[in-house]
Amino acid sequence: MKKTALNISLMAALLGASVAQASEFDGLYIGGKAGLNSSDIVGATTASKENAITYGFEEGYNWDMGSYLLGGSFFVDMNQKTGRTTAAVYSGSTTLGLDLKLGLPSGSWMPYAKMGWDRTSGMGAFPASQFKYTNNLHLGLGVEYKLAQNWGLAGEWTKSESKIAGSKLRNNNFTIGVNYYFGGSPAPVAAAPAAVIAAPAAPAPAKVVKAAPKETWKTLLEEKPVTIEGANFDFDSAKIGRSGEKKLSEVVEFAAEYGNAQLEVSGHTDSIGKEEYNQKLSEKRANAVSDYLVKKGVAANRIVTKGYGETAPVADNKTASGRAMNRRVEIRSVLKEEKKVRVIQ
Repeated sequence: MKKTALNISLMAALLGASVAQASEFDGLYIGGKAGLNSSDIVGATTASKENAITYGFEEGYNWDMGSYLLGGSFFVDMNQKTGRTTAAVYSGSTTLGLDLKLGLPSGSWMPYAKMGWDRTSGMGAFPASQFKYTNNLHLGLGVEYKLAQNWGLAGEWTKSESKIAGSKLRNNNFTIGVNYYFGGSPAPVAAAPAAVIAAPAAPAPAKVVKAAPKETWKTLLEEKPVTIEGANFDFDSAKIGRSGEKKLSEVVEFAAEYGNAQLEVSGHTDSIGKEEYNQKLSEKRANAVSDYLVKKGVAANRIVTKGYGETAPVADNKTASGRAMNRRVEIRSVLKEEKKVRVIQ
């Protein structure tokens, strides 16, 4: 049992191997082999281990699967009986069967494993049952070398057993065999190089001289948003106080410096009161600032007013100081500044 487990482990190792070369061993083949048979009989009157000559033949077909090879074969092994006849026990036998093969070709070499079915019969008097056959597992390991296009040389070990009338005949065969492969493809013949007639050389294209790149400066207009702090208001009031007039004087100076700048005046309130009322109050505050700017010389068509009511606070409406900050007007503008950029053409 231990030997069988070892044999299966060896075949599993072959299954896990990795190769990457195409097979030279695919196709139909037939072969003969000869070597040493080592057999022993367990359960007979006199258990013994004997060595004898074995020979046989095999016919099969291999399929190239790219990185590995699969095959199937029919075989016959004829293990000669020894001259010892103790208690009419002979160790000779004939085994025939079918195997599946897994090969891992690498160039001209191919290690392989076999596993299949066999039927064995004893030769002479194999305890009083020489004509009975038994079916058993057949195992094998080997390596083959491709001698030539159609010829291969293989070294192989196979194992089989036969149980008859309470006795067990175990065969281990070690053989050297020659295989002939049918239909091998001839080696490719390199084609003779075709004569090449040189065409007349085409005239060289005229050399194009590129002008040196020109470097210039381009002026771009860049928009720059500006927010100017406006006026703050007393509770429920749209009247501009002195502090608010001081802040709005800065807006007047800005409008005078940037004559093309448009002004957006937005009014805001705190959260005390109804939303509708606060919306109207915010509009009144924006209009009050617009009227003040127009009186100070800013053109009316440069000013746009809008009320936001209580929707855009800048501080906490829960405190008196926060509500005072939210009662406000803000002035926003977008300046267009010139920016010079170096351009290479």
